[in-house]
Amino acid sequence: MTSTTRLTVPADSLFGLTNLPYGVYSAPGRRPRMATRYGDHVIDLAVLLDDDVFARPSLNAFMAQGHARWVEVRAEISERLRGRVPEEAVHGLGTVTLHLPFEVADYVDFYASEHHASNLGRLFRPDHPDPLMPNWKHLPVGYHGRAASVVVSGTDIVRPSGQRKGPKDPAPVFGPSTRLDIEAELGFVLGTGNAMGDSIGAEDAERHIFGVVLFNDWSARDIQAWEYVPLGPNLGKSFASTISPWVVPLLALDSARVPVPPQEPAVLPYLRMERPWGLDVDLTVAWNGQVVSRPPYSAMYWSPAQMLAHQTVGGAPSRTGDLFASGTVSGPEKEQRGAFIELTWGGREPVTVNGRRRTFLEDGDEVVLTATAPGADGTRIGFGEARGRITSSKRREA
Repeated sequence: MTSTTRLTVPADSLFGLTNLPYGVYSAPGRRPRMATRYGDHVIDLAVLLDDDVFARPSLNAFMAQGHARWVEVRAEISERLRGRVPEEAVHGLGTVTLHLPFEVADYVDFYASEHHASNLGRLFRPDHPDPLMPNWKHLPVGYHGRAASVVVSGTDIVRPSGQRKGPKDPAPVFGPSTRLDIEAELGFVLGTGNAMGDSIGAEDAERHIFGVVLFNDWSARDIQAWEYVPLGPNLGKSFASTISPWVVPLLALDSARVPVPPQEPAVLPYLRMERPWGLDVDLTVAWNGQVVSRPPYSAMYWSPAQMLAHQTVGGAPSRTGDLFASGTVSGPEKEQRGAFIELTWGGREPVTVNGRRRTFLEDGDEVVLTATAPGADGTRIGFGEARGRITSSKRREA
């Protein structure tokens, strides 16, 4: 006879029944399997739901089952957790290891914050009358990143090395980055994709987007500055990106939907939506334990649906496990800037962290992203954390 238990979770928990994120965990001596988080309990979904698809080490097979199945499973998990659950399904959060929750099939990063893009325009093109490039309000600008360098929260980040050339340097030099930065973002996980030659319309995007993760796009600004003209970021971005271990279902974020800011000039037809929606997600950036920024995702100019529509409109295929990130989340106020290059204005305005004036990341520094959003029935839901600590470069010379 299977032993059962009834779980209780505080009413103000960020991981109550209105959240129910998906992740992958392993208990000591056991292989990784899918789970949900309920309070500080990690719930084995294969045991809870008696379904072998959840005994796998990634979410991909489940995500590929499609939107109707996501709705069905979410309701079933909620119903089961309201009653008695098998004791063997329940693990304490502190007793398990959390893994990368899905196999990242592909990765694209966007640049969807007008505040961030404008700040960088003022920094890099101070004499230009418009900080935004001419295309910025006509399409969601993005670049293709490296899926293989997406890592789960808690993974150390090795300081990258590469070429850099300052404005007064006679020639480029090679070495560890000296202007290592973060970008506080949200990442959107694709559950189902489109075939080559087809596309996903903006109004249909939410049936393809499975869920949302926290995303830190670590950035070597000195390497990036030398390499990015004319084709954009490469080594300055490709070395690591950190995501949170819990994927918050888009279905859990209905109460967090808000209108995007007015989009003027009018966008082209493939980007038009009857009600373009953003998300009221409040992010927090902690640097060595001190909160230094609180970026508001609600200020983002381009919606997640528009980003996906633009990404596929040319007929590029997408698939289960694709990840696209929002780009740095920044608001109109200084304390809402989601990258240190903005927060310190290119290093010219240091911030005080634990009594020291700081600009860019040093070895041993740790950055933690967290976030909350409105949930159903007046609750708030959490995203966990995206944590990374900088370790020294493995290469010193060319």
